[in-house]
Amino acid sequence: MITEFLKQQTLPITDVLAPLQQHLLSCRQLVLEAPPGAGKTTLVPLALLDQPWLQLKRILMLEPRRMAARAAAFRMADLLGESVGQTVGYRIRQETKISKQTRIEVITEGILTRMLLQDPSLEGIAAIIFDECHERSMDGDLGLALALQSRELFRDEATPLRIILMSATLDSQGISQMLGEQQTPVLRSAGRMYPVDIIYGRAYRYDDNVVERIVKQLLQILDDETGSVLVFVPGQAEIRRCQQQLAPQLSTQQQATTVVMALYGALSLNEQQRAIAPLSDSRQRKVVFATDIAETSLTIQGISVVLDSGLRREPRFDPASGMTRLSTSRISKDSSIQRMGRAGRLSHGRCYRLWSEEQQKQLAQQSTPEILQADLSPLILQLLSWGIDDITELQWLDLPPKGAVSQALQLLNELGATEVKQQQSTDDIQYQQLGDWQISAHGEAMASMPTHPRLAHMLLRSLPIRAQPIAAGLAALLSDRSPLSDEHGADLSAQLAVVLGQSPCRKKHQGWLHRCQKQAKSFLQLLQKQSITAAGSKQTLNEDQQLAYLLACAYPDRIAVRKSEHSKQYQLSNGRIATLRETDSLSKQSWLVVAELGGRVGREGKKQDDIIYSACALEPILFEHALNDLVQQRDHMQWDDKSERFIAEQQDAIGKLIIGRRSIDKISSQQKRQALLALVTKRGLNILPWTKAIRQWQGRVALLYHVHNSDSAENLWPDLSDSRLLRTVEQWLGPYLDPVNKLSDFKKLDLSTILANLLAWPLPQQLKEQAPLSIQVPSGSNIQIDYSENPPVLKVKLQEMFGCHNTPTIANGNIKLMVHLLSPAQRPLQVTQDLAGFWQSSYFEVKKDMKGRYPKHPWPDDPLQAIATKHTKKRSGHD
Repeated sequence: MITEFLKQQTLPITDVLAPLQQHLLSCRQLVLEAPPGAGKTTLVPLALLDQPWLQLKRILMLEPRRMAARAAAFRMADLLGESVGQTVGYRIRQETKISKQTRIEVITEGILTRMLLQDPSLEGIAAIIFDECHERSMDGDLGLALALQSRELFRDEATPLRIILMSATLDSQGISQMLGEQQTPVLRSAGRMYPVDIIYGRAYRYDDNVVERIVKQLLQILDDETGSVLVFVPGQAEIRRCQQQLAPQLSTQQQATTVVMALYGALSLNEQQRAIAPLSDSRQRKVVFATDIAETSLTIQGISVVLDSGLRREPRFDPASGMTRLSTSRISKDSSIQRMGRAGRLSHGRCYRLWSEEQQKQLAQQSTPEILQADLSPLILQLLSWGIDDITELQWLDLPPKGAVSQALQLLNELGATEVKQQQSTDDIQYQQLGDWQISAHGEAMASMPTHPRLAHMLLRSLPIRAQPIAAGLAALLSDRSPLSDEHGADLSAQLAVVLGQSPCRKKHQGWLHRCQKQAKSFLQLLQKQSITAAGSKQTLNEDQQLAYLLACAYPDRIAVRKSEHSKQYQLSNGRIATLRETDSLSKQSWLVVAELGGRVGREGKKQDDIIYSACALEPILFEHALNDLVQQRDHMQWDDKSERFIAEQQDAIGKLIIGRRSIDKISSQQKRQALLALVTKRGLNILPWTKAIRQWQGRVALLYHVHNSDSAENLWPDLSDSRLLRTVEQWLGPYLDPVNKLSDFKKLDLSTILANLLAWPLPQQLKEQAPLSIQVPSGSNIQIDYSENPPVLKVKLQEMFGCHNTPTIANGNIKLMVHLLSPAQRPLQVTQDLAGFWQSSYFEVKKDMKGRYPKHPWPDDPLQAIATKHTKKRSGHD
């Protein structure tokens, strides 16, 4: 049935369906690259329905957006002459249409991770198709990584999980290599797209008023073109502004014949479907203002013209604020191709680009994957809640950056979301290793909150102090860019008062305020489901103190103190410096909690202090009760370089901020020893009295360590390299530091004896035998060996080696010395470890060059039969 059905299809993808079916009979995975309009989204899943390996199991197809998933399911069902929910169904957020008969299930990317959590083996699933995988969302990357691991752990050769990756613009070879199988097929479909004429605009800055440019160009298009128009704009705000500006400028006739619609992710599915579906009145045309949601596989009926702003809204992690925010940026070249293709899906089309052709050449080839530019703390929290111990257990299209993983683990630990396994100290583990950590009960509660871990932690911390409304309003305020900073500066207290309805809001911000308050209400509802009850241990806080407390819970690394009385610079607990604008109402506050800060660049391109964009005042008294869990008490012992004395004090600290000091009168020998060891670690081993003889001894030990380490499982020789000595300085040097009271005392240490004590008997005797200080050469001279190089060097006058057939060795013959054969003037004539080869070849060239220069010294024709000497011919008896 399916075979006959496919034969009737005329879409370009049909040319590769037979090879695709054939490859999947023997391969577990496949990469398919097909341009827009080829039909891959609808026909590839259908082509797999009658394959023998399916065995009545299901096919999952992932789409990056709800609208694309729903549209794909409806299209496939329509091709089969069925209703959605029979052979083809879909599952998206808050809507499911599947049945026992469903064989193809179209889902959004986040659903796959939940399915894997519930059933890691994915029993009943025969194949997963990742559609539009060029978008590289975090959920998509994670879903692929988990699916690959699931296949390796739970599937055998008899029932493999087949994985197909599809896209119009794809690094096919790179993805094929990542999949880890040499024979991963890569198929390409020619596609079918009608010609599209591209009309470029003038060059412009991307911070110009894009809405005015869009509307101006659109009015011209409506006069010149007859087809429906798809307009790509960055986000919802621009869509509303475009609609508002366009309406009064349309002529009476255009108002009667033009239907203006919107298309973005937050719309209901019915509203999205209206924008996709054809108009019922053929005399009308439509203008669809859309975000990059319209780049996906869906076809918007009637579109023959595209107007592209060249902009998109994408999430980017700002390390300064610790938050992932939506920012407006240029699209990539592959996105511009996708957008242009929308004009040629149904007929010859036109694509108007608001930027110049020169700017097109400057676009990046592909968009940066979200996983490489996002804050990973939400992802790491999920991985820990799922039990992943090692991030490299999973196969990633792009491995999450180590720095971002470390930052995420450190933040989660500060927020109380993680615990160290096996009662280890956090000082002994690496933040890069997931296996050192496990999620805490508080972390599980945080993971259940659909927001950033910082804000989830803050929301949960509001329960014991009964500050849920303030926390919910603050979380909503920080989840979106606030337009109130122009009026209230950095003061979050004033901005929060607007959100809570305590202060008036300007009319132009009413739309933002409505969204913010709606989000706050959602957070309040989530908090009502938490079982945490108010605790009596917390002192009652007023509203200002509650705000500061909650913000400090979210940003413990950004508690800040003014550097001096009249300074606008603040020292943050993470060690950074930030500046508050002079005119800001918070400028007289000594203590702040900073939520947002960002950098600025000076005239010469140099990075200057960060600017504080949002913060609230903090009363230090909170450190005594509400925030006392952030305060760390530590004994501070440090060698002061200026005074050359110990500093001994007990400190109360929040991060790198010292909020209290108390002198320690008595210092134990152990405390003093630790301070001295810290000084050695900081300055390095050169603070000790090294001599050339000690370095030679160290080199001899190192040589025998490496010789025996390579040929014996029981190497008794210690590693005495500088790096190893520095790591173990406490064990070998600590016991000898009691007499040291000032820097000059280090030079009085008997370093030779201290190090010699590290060799157990009989190693000192073996050291003399196997790595001697000198070696006797044929002339009778004892020549010192230089152990500072590897291999050790023997520098000897050439004439003293006459009669020596083979290169001298040490370490029981295991190491050949590097022989530097010197001229009578002690300059190297030859450097070799093949003395026999030298006598047979290079010696005669050396003799030819040197005999005339040093006629008083012997240069025999047969050096192996000559008498070795360090003297001239006259003294040695040579002819």
